[in-house]
Amino acid sequence: MPKISNKGKNMPESPIRKLAPFAEIAKKKGHKVYHLNIGQPDIKTPEIAINAIKNINLTILEYSHSAGNESYRRKLSEFYKRQNVAVEFEDIIVTTGGSEALLFALGTIMDQGDEIIIPEPFYANYSAFSTASGGSVVPVISTIDTGFALPIISEFEKLITPKTKAILICNPGNPTGYLYSKEEIMQLAALVKKYDIFLIADEVYREFIYDGDTHYSVMNIPGLEGHVIMIDSVSKRYSMCGARIGCLVSKNKEVMATAMKFAQARLSPPTVEQIACEAAIDTPQSYFDEVISEYRERRDTLISELNKIEGVIVTKPKAAFYCIAQLPVDNADIFAQWLLESYDFNGETVMVAPAAGFYSTPGMGLNQVRIAYVLKTEDLISAVRVLKEAIPVYNAIRLKKLIAAQ
Repeated sequence: MPKISNKGKNMPESPIRKLAPFAEIAKKKGHKVYHLNIGQPDIKTPEIAINAIKNINLTILEYSHSAGNESYRRKLSEFYKRQNVAVEFEDIIVTTGGSEALLFALGTIMDQGDEIIIPEPFYANYSAFSTASGGSVVPVISTIDTGFALPIISEFEKLITPKTKAILICNPGNPTGYLYSKEEIMQLAALVKKYDIFLIADEVYREFIYDGDTHYSVMNIPGLEGHVIMIDSVSKRYSMCGARIGCLVSKNKEVMATAMKFAQARLSPPTVEQIACEAAIDTPQSYFDEVISEYRERRDTLISELNKIEGVIVTKPKAAFYCIAQLPVDNADIFAQWLLESYDFNGETVMVAPAAGFYSTPGMGLNQVRIAYVLKTEDLISAVRVLKEAIPVYNAIRLKKLIAAQ
């Protein structure tokens, strides 16, 4: 048989999606499955974006410019300027989701054997994208004890080698919900400037910030324009995950010219979806006010309910719509599959994302899960009730098997 590539073999599975077949089996049994595993909001997409699709008056669905429609990029530039992020439309390449923007960024800066430093736990696809680009992730560990705050800079510095090309952060954080402060961002800025490497920031959750905190963009760092690459997306901002529109933003002309080669190779981003995204920029502030209020209530409900479960450790996320919860179980992968395959509480069960897949350090996150609070509050309460009832049953079964094996 012909052989597949080692790169393909080394691509990690998605901890978010790998349990999907077991969820499908649970549903076929008639069980209701609460999906806490994936960041797919149930918030309605802005009507202005939906109407833009309904009212399209085209006779040909043509290719767009490889960098994306100029009208959309100009409007996106104005959107960022209103957020005090001064970028021009030439600083933007529209991509097929934030995922493609990350692939373009890593492909632009990494050669075979290069390294990228990422605070873990991190969005699982960062590891996959690094592998696809011929490089590898070097993790610096943040912990649940600190709420997943930025590790001390000396921990980053000791990992920098001639192979290091960048530090990559997600701010606000997926999967942790942590929001880096301006002071933390400036510490990273000084470090990348000192070692002449890139700072890549995935800022797709910038709107989802609670409790009066503010987001500080890497694009606002003075004197660091040549080192900074920002990743963004409409998926969460407008609840348009299926549109698959994101963007890569940088003032570094060489980065943009190189990324453009990747953009040309895939021809162009989707045409119809760009029209919807361009319209979505005119979404009124009242939409976001309601969405933030809803997510804040969901967050508070989830954390309150989780704290009622004996042995659970969870920190209150500052932003995004995820949290990492440490459960009183031996192995979250086995537990998550068991929930779908073998357990229900009054005909209901839960799908969570085992957190080990968000770490690259072996042995980390084995008893942790990522929970996305993208369901309405009553469903979150019911889902956590399932977890509360399931944990002692699971532990009893595991203990029985352990005793039998001795």
